[in-house]
Amino acid sequence: MTDTAAGRARWAPGDHILWRYRGNASEQIHICRPVTVVRDTDDVLAVWMAPGTECVRPVLADGTPVHEEPLATRYTAPRTTTTSRWWGTGVLKLARPGDPWSVWLFWERGWRFKNWYVNLEEPRFRWSGGVDSEDHFLDIAVHPDRAWQWLDEDEFAQARRVGLLSAAKARRVEEAGSAAVRLIKSWDAPFSDGWEHWRPDPRWAVPELPDDWDRTPVNMAP
Repeated sequence: MTDTAAGRARWAPGDHILWRYRGNASEQIHICRPVTVVRDTDDVLAVWMAPGTECVRPVLADGTPVHEEPLATRYTAPRTTTTSRWWGTGVLKLARPGDPWSVWLFWERGWRFKNWYVNLEEPRFRWSGGVDSEDHFLDIAVHPDRAWQWLDEDEFAQARRVGLLSAAKARRVEEAGSAAVRLIKSWDAPFSDGWEHWRPDPRWAVPELPDDWDRTPVNMAP
């Protein structure tokens, strides 16, 4: 980590940090993904989650994957966490300071670009070991031809029904989604920045999941 001329602590390309999510209506970390910093500026934090990365993810108390639980009880059934390897081809995550979403890029094998994915979430809290956020259920898929579609609307509605999102917070999430759609329609950054042509440095090692992945954040220097 380095200090910029403006006095802000920044990570350097190749640094390993943690990209984490708290449980909804909870301070407990239930998703943790070790990532490699691609770029960290006043405009964007870009990180790479490599194939084979060991991650923390939530599961039901009996080990059943969350998505296999019926929607009616998906957010009320007891949960725990487990670790597993990221099986995909890798994910590039882009986050602009203050935005209530991050934009993820996915590729097929052979680096054929698949799509962008707008993950609605709390603006990320930066700390010495990485960034923390809270997922807001509702997402947007953006295809290479610029067509887009809402995702997980049923999960968003169910989270409201069981009290994980208050009416006021749900409105803020919907407003954030509308703002993201305007960004997509105008094709502003990061969609217009050519990130789909980016490739990771082949010298980068896959980051390791630390034993204290759920440690309490330590504030970064301002």
